[in-house]
Amino acid sequence: MLELYQFELSEYAEKVRLLLDYKGLPYRKIEVTPGIGQLELIRMSGQRQVPVLKDGTQVIADSTAIAEYLDRTYPDRPIIPHEPKLRGLCLLIEQWADESIGLNARKAMVGALNQNQSFRTAFLPNSIPDIVRTIIGAVPNEVLGVLGEGVGFGADTVKSANDALKRDLASLCFILREQPYLVTDHPTLADFAVAGLTMYIKFPTGNYLDVPEALKGKGVPGIADIGTFEPFFAWRDKLYADFRKPLTGTAGAGSSSPTSINID
Repeated sequence: MLELYQFELSEYAEKVRLLLDYKGLPYRKIEVTPGIGQLELIRMSGQRQVPVLKDGTQVIADSTAIAEYLDRTYPDRPIIPHEPKLRGLCLLIEQWADESIGLNARKAMVGALNQNQSFRTAFLPNSIPDIVRTIIGAVPNEVLGVLGEGVGFGADTVKSANDALKRDLASLCFILREQPYLVTDHPTLADFAVAGLTMYIKFPTGNYLDVPEALKGKGVPGIADIGTFEPFFAWRDKLYADFRKPLTGTAGAGSSSPTSINID
């Protein structure tokens, strides 16, 4: 069985999970512990980032490389078109999604966590005691804003990211107004990249991710909760409903809850 080394809340891992589900490939999710768990990734793949896919003796790092490997090795339900123009457009949109939506969504999410109490507390596991939840939610936004400045997520950076995301989502709404998918009449890597990488902007509402229930359907205020971008999120929700397998609740099987990484 394929093994996906991942963070459950990684938008790039979610992109790969969408691809695996679309192709109908069973896989086991292995949750990597940040820090020490990444030592195993270095040993396996020579780098420390997720996602990493292991297929027998083959180890593939990077979501784009994984997508290309899956299409070569498991050609049923292709995700990258063969026709040159469509292939180029698909790969161009995927790269744009990686470098624009993926990076800016992360900045926007951090900004929302710093400035919005309800979004911040929604990230906390259900097992967290109410008193701890209250304390974390009550941390002044100004304090978190100063901390954000110190790690490169200041107000100007977050505003620029939010503005870029609004332009990206508006563009996607225009493209999808009169066609079912971004490139062809069936889903491609471009569609699944855009769907997975917008996870931080607004988490899907279904039972697709092993995250606190309160987080599902929540997103960056001022983007996820305004009607302008509802056509895009409705399109994305349909893509999930059609092709993403919900969690089974059985660790180690299909799209089930992840198991922990084992360090040799």
